[in-house]
This record gives sequence, C-alpha cells and structure tokens, in this order.
Amino acid sequence: MSEKTILLVEDNEVQREGLAVVLRKEGYTVVPTADAAEAITMLQRVVTPDLVLLDMMIPSPAADGWRFMEARKRAPALASVPVVIMTALGIASEEWAASLGASGLIRKPAEAAPLLAEIRRRLGEHPARPADQREPSCAPGA
Repeated sequence: MSEKTILLVEDNEVQREGLAVVLRKEGYTVVPTADAAEAITMLQRVVTPDLVLLDMMIPSPAADGWRFMEARKRAPALASVPVVIMTALGIASEEWAASLGASGLIRKPAEAAPLLAEIRRRLGEHPARPADQREPSCAPGA
C-alpha cells in the first residue's frame, strides 16, 4: 500500500468522488478539491502532495487548471510536485501538457488502469496489479 498523498482537483462532484474512491482503494491519501482556488489554498495551508491530478476545464476562469499551473510556477516548493492533467480537450497531447509544466496527461473519462499506471509511473512506484484485479473505471456511473 502507498502512503502517498494526491491532491485531486476536479469540479465535477461525481467524478471527484469516483476518482477518490479508486485512489483510496489503492492506498493513496486523497485531498479532494473542487477548483484551483481551493487547491491553492490547500497547498498553502494544509498539505504538500506527492502528486496533483488536475482537471483543466473548470467553469470559473479564475479557478481553472491554467490558473493552478500559473500559481504553481510562483511557488518554488511546488515546482517539484508532479502534475498529471486530466482533460477531454481534443487538442491535448503529452507535448501540450509538458508545455504547461505538467508531468503527464490522462484523457477523460479516465479509466482506472491507465490512470493508476500513470500515477505509479510519476511517483516511481511498482507497476500496476494484474488486469483481473484492476478497478474497471473512474467514470461516473461506473
């Protein structure tokens, strides 16, 4: 079991809770937040995570993923924390994510196996469990 902390930035409550359940089952401590403003407050006052899962498309421009990435650039202590972007944006690519300062990219809706594999890779953890032991999906209703 992992003792790593993941800051989860996702505005959709159903997706946020679904992702949190999957991550907790894997042994991660999850700090769920609804937007970038809340995430930045958590980072400044409460927690320094081992990894950030960041939804880019949050309805408020003042609290979206781009705002989070800008704030991260101004906080030297956070610069080393890997950020994995989660998005359904059609233009998204690994290169695009890297240009924003992210370590990785997961397309939404996020399937559990690739999401967990990306998290493990970014945290330097062991590979995923055998396929018959994986959770099926992080998508709402799954």
